[in-house]
Amino acid sequence: MYSHTTIGVDDFASAEPFYDAIMGVLGHPGFVRQSEGKGYGTPTGPKVFVGPAFNGEPMSVGNGTHIAFIASDRATVDAFHAAALANGGSDEGAPGLRPHYHANYYGAYVRDPEGNKLQAVCHSRHG
Repeated sequence: MYSHTTIGVDDFASAEPFYDAIMGVLGHPGFVRQSEGKGYGTPTGPKVFVGPAFNGEPMSVGNGTHIAFIASDRATVDAFHAAALANGGSDEGAPGLRPHYHANYYGAYVRDPEGNKLQAVCHSRHG
């Protein structure tokens, strides 16, 4: 559905361990790194870039904006949440079913160290 997403951070040195941990849990390897940013995923497939805003201005967190990553199973959602909290993130919704979306919707919400809202979600009942 998408080519890439960029997540703005002002302090990449602090954000990198957080993103290495959660992207590792989700199976998205780092494929390119520069002094102020990193890309996760694959060069020709879906990917996420983390780094400073392209225009050089301070980053800001969008109200109502969040990025949801597909998790292969519910254990991965749990591991995503745990990795986020262990690496400077904060809880925005513990892992669990959200049946108001659909019967098998299992997700967890976190914020990165700079306030960006992220989620991992498994849509399978066999997770």
